[in-house]
Amino acid sequence: MSNSALSPLPSADRPDVAARLRDALLGASFTADGLLELLGAPAYAALARSEVVPALRATRGDTPLETLVRLFLLQQPVPHARVADFLPVDACLEAGWLTGIGGDEVAATVDIRPYGGPDGEDWFIVSDLGCAVGGAGGIGSRDEGVVLGVGGASTTLAGITVRTPVAAALDLGTGSGIQALHAARHATRVTATDLNPRALHTTALTLALSGAPAADLREGSLFEPIAADETYDLIVSNPPFVISPGARLTYRDGGMGGDDLCRTLVQQAGDRLTEGGYAQFLANWQHVEGEDWQDRLRSWVPRGCDAWIVQREVQDVTQYAELWLRDAGDHRSDPVEYQARYDAWLDEFEARKVRSVGFGWITLRRTGAAEPSVTVEEWPHSIEQPLGEAVRAHFDRVDYLRATDDAALLAGHFELAAEVVQEQVGLPGAEDPEHVVLRQHRGMRRATKVDTVGAGFAGVCDGTLSAGRILDAIAQLVGEDPVLLRDRTPAQIRLLVEQGFLNPVE
Repeated sequence: MSNSALSPLPSADRPDVAARLRDALLGASFTADGLLELLGAPAYAALARSEVVPALRATRGDTPLETLVRLFLLQQPVPHARVADFLPVDACLEAGWLTGIGGDEVAATVDIRPYGGPDGEDWFIVSDLGCAVGGAGGIGSRDEGVVLGVGGASTTLAGITVRTPVAAALDLGTGSGIQALHAARHATRVTATDLNPRALHTTALTLALSGAPAADLREGSLFEPIAADETYDLIVSNPPFVISPGARLTYRDGGMGGDDLCRTLVQQAGDRLTEGGYAQFLANWQHVEGEDWQDRLRSWVPRGCDAWIVQREVQDVTQYAELWLRDAGDHRSDPVEYQARYDAWLDEFEARKVRSVGFGWITLRRTGAAEPSVTVEEWPHSIEQPLGEAVRAHFDRVDYLRATDDAALLAGHFELAAEVVQEQVGLPGAEDPEHVVLRQHRGMRRATKVDTVGAGFAGVCDGTLSAGRILDAIAQLVGEDPVLLRDRTPAQIRLLVEQGFLNPVE
């Protein structure tokens, strides 16, 4: 079906109305905090599962906030006279934010989801009706041009993005504009692209309603809308990464075979980055029979870029197909049609010899180094968002280690990272532990085994003594030759620096 089946969107050329609507929403505490306080945690969490009954029960009163939740989140018509007490109704009707129903009621033409910014900003994410909570919930199966609201992938990407001040940022495949909204906080100029013109219109509404500067909006696929000589300090993309047969749903299906869309996006990003610039993506990738998945991803990394690729999850092909069939609401369709679509997914995977699909993050950084660093790892464990600063620090450590030989390493000074603890593992009552583990309680929350020298070294790193001086003292304590200890320990120090347990001190 075409986009014409969807509701007409509000005008993007009426910033005055958007500003008045924003003031009214804030005045009624229609914010992320206000929503949580009104609904309570269980009903609020149920929205993410597309379950609205608890929220409907929590909004049976007549307060402005309850009325706004029913209107803009739960798709319920409300009396014109009631909402006129706190909304600029006539202006919203004229600009298309509301539509009249039966003469005495109004209904929203879009969903509006309150969204809290990283510094306490009150933002609003605009999306198609029924898409502000819990994803498409089946709407996507009826219209492929639908624009979704905030989802787990959106917030994950926003959390891992490096947030240093930049001149120019690009949000590729902007959707409802969440990443462009975040980028507007620290980028002088924001460009947002999308293949779907409805998404660009929605992004303009999101930015206006959130009080953010307008972005440069461009229609097209991947880097097509970007001139050959344009470069950016930051590129972010939550692309339509789903590996599917065909391209039925614009918001999720890339339209290329297998994981080619993600591969193409990564490979083409290198030439679009300024020196030191970052490109950060969410992606899916195939695990192909007879092929190492890490080698597959290394082959994607463009020349002249450092890379850090983290696989967060792996699903076998049946789990993966079921996930995205449910996402589109296909499980609620005719059983014969559902089975045919399921078969098509498995046929596609079988033809490509795909056994499972990985999901994770890809970060590139443009570098002039002769030998770029490419790290590909699996990390399914818990992390602490936001991770943007941890991502930036990772590449700082890459630069340090690349420029520092063992002699300079031993002459350097280090500090133990914040909130690192030591755990001793062994049998109860044993005189000595079998091994010692250092564990982070921030960022990636890594854990690594160390020997007694490594544990002792990390424990006294406070920036005052050089690494060599510390090792000399440890050698004296344990009765080991200091020269031999200096020879064998740099590799362990490098690992502790690489993984963020130790930070070099300037």
